[in-house]
Amino acid sequence: MPNSFLGLFFALTSAFVWGSGDFSGGFATRKSNPYHVLALSTFSGIGLLVVCALIWGEAFPAWKSVGWAILAGAWGMVGLAALYRALSKDDAARVAPVSAVIGAALPVGFSALTLGLPAPLKLVGFALAFVGIWLVSQGETKAHPFSRPGFLLACLAGVGFGGYFILIAQVEAGKVFTPLVIARTTAFLISMGIVRFYRLPFPKLNSSPIGLLAGVLDAGGNIFYLLAQQYARLDVVVVLASLFPATTVLLSAVLLKEKVSRGQWVGVAVCLLAIVLISR
Repeated sequence: MPNSFLGLFFALTSAFVWGSGDFSGGFATRKSNPYHVLALSTFSGIGLLVVCALIWGEAFPAWKSVGWAILAGAWGMVGLAALYRALSKDDAARVAPVSAVIGAALPVGFSALTLGLPAPLKLVGFALAFVGIWLVSQGETKAHPFSRPGFLLACLAGVGFGGYFILIAQVEAGKVFTPLVIARTTAFLISMGIVRFYRLPFPKLNSSPIGLLAGVLDAGGNIFYLLAQQYARLDVVVVLASLFPATTVLLSAVLLKEKVSRGQWVGVAVCLLAIVLISR
């Protein structure tokens, strides 16, 4: 099986699993405090990654990779915390597109600087992917304008996600589970600090089973993301993996019977066209 195909397959699988995790996490926050869900999801993800590392017998990474993993975990958690704060100030229809597009655009720019520009057809696919992500993340928009604090936090969330994509991709080739254990543990410790900062009680493990599931799915998305990194360019992997909002929208429509706007369906179609162009 060609390496390029494996990279595309793992990246798209990452998008599907990440989108399922976002769907589960969003559902969990309807009944539990968002920061409790954040802490529980990071904890359950550690469990899955440790089990996988033991089953596959993956050795501890070099200290340089440990440093990259710690930075990735910390910066990714900054993005998540900023996203939750942004969602508390503005509706998701504004916050989600900004954070998602910035989170995908930064690694594309980084890859262009370090690896050079990809083929023109792939560049067109990238552009369509950004449009598709923006459209599919849109929901019912309120009449009031985007608040300045909400916009800045949404941008910070995107920088956090983009930084995570770049930093975790710097770990040594061949290592998947152990760097993610380190990154995830860092994120968990920071999430517990956030819980203490807001003077919330520590969450109980049985308080949000869906939150625990969200963490397992999010960790799974990270596994497939790093696997894709072994076989394809950073920009290709990031853009395809960043199509996860389409999965979240489709699951919401099928399982929760939520209304999907015409613009969101157009976004899904644009994402599919982008996949075709990037895959060529």
